[in-house]
Amino acid sequence: MKPARRHATYDDVREASDLLVAELIEGDLYTTPRPALPHARTASALGQDLRAFDEPPGDTDNPGGWWILFEPELHFDADVLVPDLAGWRRERLPAIPETAAIELAPDWVCEILSSTTAALDRTRKMPIYARNGVAHLWLIDPSARTLEVYRLESERWMVASSHGGSTSVRAEPFAAIEIDMRRWWGER
Repeated sequence: MKPARRHATYDDVREASDLLVAELIEGDLYTTPRPALPHARTASALGQDLRAFDEPPGDTDNPGGWWILFEPELHFDADVLVPDLAGWRRERLPAIPETAAIELAPDWVCEILSSTTAALDRTRKMPIYARNGVAHLWLIDPSARTLEVYRLESERWMVASSHGGSTSVRAEPFAAIEIDMRRWWGER
């Protein structure tokens, strides 16, 4: 995927079609079509799986303590990224701001890979997430049926775990619950 043009600005992001996801990475504007249905299925199922965390802390039935958002617009200085999902610990973000974008780096980001976004997610976005202190990153590939879990250590991504196929996993930072990956792939 090639950038649309050099030295793009946030005005270019705002002017992009609502049918596209627009991101600004180191002065380059990237636009991608809305996700295909397998990608959307994976994102929806994962969001449902993490609902126990998207609650206030202190509930005896749920781990809670997080805000989990679909496709939030993240502003890291001049970079504008839109991960598939992101989560903030409520101790760092007590309330969701009444804004279209957020500058506070999430504690966790998930990118769902596709043939059109995988290279961008791995080569351009991962370093920006690391530079801005995102503590955990998940890369999910619905085609390969894999989950790669990364932890940020000394400003570098370290593989915390990797999983594949139709298994159940406990993956940081959400290891308090077991997640059945078959749901992500639309399997029973």
